[in-house]
Amino acid sequence: MDAYDLLKPALFRLPPETAHGLTHRLLELTQETPLTALLRSRYAVDSSRLSVNAFGIDFSNPVGVAAGFDKNAEIPRGLASLGFGHVEIGGVTAERQPGNPRPRLFRLAEDEALINRMGFNNEGADAVGERLDRDPLPDVPVGVNIGKSKSTPLADAADDYRYTYERVADAGDYFVVNVSSPNTPGLRDLQNRDALEEILGTLVDAGAAPLLVKLSPDLPEPAVEEALAVVDDLGLDGVIATNTSTSRPDSLRSPHRAERGGLSGKPIRDLATERVRFVAERTDVPVIGVGGIADAASAYEKIRAGASIVQLYTGLVYEGPAIARDINRGVLDRLERDGFESVERAVGADL
Repeated sequence: MDAYDLLKPALFRLPPETAHGLTHRLLELTQETPLTALLRSRYAVDSSRLSVNAFGIDFSNPVGVAAGFDKNAEIPRGLASLGFGHVEIGGVTAERQPGNPRPRLFRLAEDEALINRMGFNNEGADAVGERLDRDPLPDVPVGVNIGKSKSTPLADAADDYRYTYERVADAGDYFVVNVSSPNTPGLRDLQNRDALEEILGTLVDAGAAPLLVKLSPDLPEPAVEEALAVVDDLGLDGVIATNTSTSRPDSLRSPHRAERGGLSGKPIRDLATERVRFVAERTDVPVIGVGGIADAASAYEKIRAGASIVQLYTGLVYEGPAIARDINRGVLDRLERDGFESVERAVGADL
């Protein structure tokens, strides 16, 4: 039993957003002290076998933090000190947004899942961009997830995305177009080919690179293929599969299972892995696998399904700060078991 096992019951007695805010504040305070070096010594797993190069960026290990945990780029160094190989901040929108009314984040403890309808709450591109330019960044890649402002009409989405990109461009190592959150009205309509071509083409013209698009697990397969055709036509650098899901598996047991919003965590593990495989079979660009990752087994299956690197958020809530260390150690064990020299050799092994 580690310290998080002792702390978790107290945290879970708090409302989910309150507990997240407390954890966030602790990491923010920690990253301003020498404790970051101590945390890194405890949680980082240093092995060349874990290193991955994807879309021209070197990652020391394949396990990263998904967008949503650090919306305003306040704790990327704190998260990196927990042994993560990259941190994706955001989603950032052009306008400052309060998000949807509370409560908007729900624990499904019986299912090791979350449902959120946060609504892209963030301080806006001007504030986040200024913070990224001002504050020290970690020694791991930092991605920036870009969303559409709620008040912006869909017809003006391309300019809205470009405004945000231009304010975070100098600090991000890669950039993600988020058109798949279920919590901004109409946003998923932008996953159609014409809208994607306009938004992504505008960002390509603005110089955004490496540029990735994040897709919904609920998108029908023909629509995924259309989106991948746009990725190929515009020469994008990668795809993130997947975002949260509006589906509600019959296996859910929590009393919060009917809440509106995006479902994440263990219940979408298989769905997300299948979507990673579907995407990886149809494109040559790197895939970032997200959805239901809570241990080495769930991370490794996405790597073998075609993910070059993986991300998590809900797993961090349930497993605590040692999750990256535990996954990386477990991945090393599986590489040894399966005779792979490195993570890169294992990518797509099941395709």
